[in-house]
Amino acid sequence: MTKADRYLVNDIHNILDNGYRDVNPRPKYEDGTPAYTISVNHVVRKYDLSAGEFPVCTLRRQAWKTGIREIFTIYQKPTNVLSEMEEMGVTWWGPWDIGDGTIGQRYGATVKRYDLINKLIEDIKKDPYGRRKIVSLWQEADLSETPGLPPCAFLTIWNVRGEYLDMVLVQRSGDMLTASGAGGINEIQYASLLMMIARVTGYEPGVFTHFVANEQIYDRHMDNAQEMLRRAAECEENSKSKGDGKPSPVPQLVLHKEAGCEFTDITLDDFEMINYTPMTPQLRFELGI
Repeated sequence: MTKADRYLVNDIHNILDNGYRDVNPRPKYEDGTPAYTISVNHVVRKYDLSAGEFPVCTLRRQAWKTGIREIFTIYQKPTNVLSEMEEMGVTWWGPWDIGDGTIGQRYGATVKRYDLINKLIEDIKKDPYGRRKIVSLWQEADLSETPGLPPCAFLTIWNVRGEYLDMVLVQRSGDMLTASGAGGINEIQYASLLMMIARVTGYEPGVFTHFVANEQIYDRHMDNAQEMLRRAAECEENSKSKGDGKPSPVPQLVLHKEAGCEFTDITLDDFEMINYTPMTPQLRFELGI
């Protein structure tokens, strides 16, 4: 198992053992039933990309390419227009249409309005050891301007450390098993963003830390949580029975050296996921909207 898999097993147990049930939840399932969750507060996970600790879960397949496509819609070609997001291969935002074909003044629209990513890249290049490299999607003026889902993963903090660029991702809320959990889409996305920003600023990707203020498992995801624990136990048993002392190759996301040196030049084809053999069959999750 990967480091992310082990984090995920521990985090599932933590929620099952210590979590609390919410009251009067806002989200609802497609059939109109309130989507209750079991939550814990203040979850932290840390990966050293330079040591090969790329955060990807193998207990179920992760749609890593689509995750990177979404990062492009937020930071590289920032947009909040659903048709533009769909053209870039991101199709899951439809339920959050505020009625005008957009998701409101959120995510990519905020990055574009304040030129956040270009300012970050310029700051890293000009003042690498400055301690004010913060990209915030939580802009009160934007949130009050239109309706729309407030950003979940909303803040990144960047620090240069010798030849390495480190980054912290702060997330206000996370649906653990579908997106925010260890090795899930959110961690894949922001680790890949760290790789991209490191490339265009001349550094190696270093430590990626993920802080989730409130992380949940939905009530209709409990069977899948148990299945992922069962798969993890199966992995451990298979590893013990193998018994040759040789560690299995761990999955890695590679950003090829030929990738452009400008942020806007990097494409999905510049990435390759190697040694990734997730367990099957795929698990399906009913979303709370």
